Amino acid sequence: MVLLVNALGLNLYRADSFEHPRWAVVCWVVMAVWTGVTVKAYSDPDRRTHWLLGADLAVAVGLLAATPFVKGMWFNASIPGFWVACAIFAWAIQLQWRGGLFASVCVAATDALARDDLTQGNYGNLFLLLICGPIVGFLCQSLSMMARERDEAQRVALAEAERARLARTVHDGVLQVLALVQRRGTELGGEAADLGRLAGEQEQVLRTLIRSQDAVSSTAPDATADLAAALAELGARGHVTVAAPGTPVELPAAVVAELRAVVSACLDNVAVHVGPDAPAWVLLEAFPDRVEVSVRDEGPGIPEGRLEAAASEGRLGVRESICGRLADLGGTAELTTGSFGTEWEIVVPRGA
Repeated sequence: MVLLVNALGLNLYRADSFEHPRWAVVCWVVMAVWTGVTVKAYSDPDRRTHWLLGADLAVAVGLLAATPFVKGMWFNASIPGFWVACAIFAWAIQLQWRGGLFASVCVAATDALARDDLTQGNYGNLFLLLICGPIVGFLCQSLSMMARERDEAQRVALAEAERARLARTVHDGVLQVLALVQRRGTELGGEAADLGRLAGEQEQVLRTLIRSQDAVSSTAPDATADLAAALAELGARGHVTVAAPGTPVELPAAVVAELRAVVSACLDNVAVHVGPDAPAWVLLEAFPDRVEVSVRDEGPGIPEGRLEAAASEGRLGVRESICGRLADLGGTAELTTGSFGTEWEIVVPRGA
């Protein structure tokens, strides 16, 4: 709006330089109406489309091109003046420095071609038009990156606070119960001692998680890890056979950690529902666009409706530990089960 008032004021001040005053009035009306349209349109994010940007740039270029016909070939100042910077700024804000550069080149080229004589003053104005678009676009891009980093930092801080709250809840309830089960199981002996030993192991796992929950991960966002090596570690369980490519399968470290947790959860289910010494097989296949992991056992299979019943009972191991993690990664988990055993087909895209 400020640039519109400036342009109209200068045009009225130089009204005697117009060869066709009536067409000048038409140009002024177009500028005023289009300013109102764009102010309203750009205020709605859904309307900031490429069509609107193209129309905005076309109006600015059209008014520049119409200047020699309205003012005469030997004009000094164009009709829109610095009002054309509005279109440049819109392109720079929406499409960042590349959009700003494109709009600046279009406007500056049209202004230069419309003139018969290029003076030092005109050259200075054209140079300002050329650099304002990329500079504003670069600044907008930097601000967007800073906003994303700020939002990510806030998200991490909220997640840390939630983990701390959950840790306190776990410590006040679950850990104390596990410690009691371990102590009483040892006192009772027999099968109760085995139950107490398992409770003690889970207590240690939870305590380790609680101790580490306050530490923000120091892993760089672009750090990678070898999925083949991570899955090979699971072969230390003895009854697990891991087959993987002979070359490293590099993926983001966070993805590798989640996939290892998924496969570990599958193997835990084999140990619990088939037997602690039941054999299981893990197969890793790497493709250019995805990785596939198969986890198979030769147990009796999962009865129909058992997973749904477990979820309704609040036992969310499969839904959260396996399917939930893969959903966060944008992957899929397909279950095949029957009298022949159970097999999980896990697929995760490379860009997870």
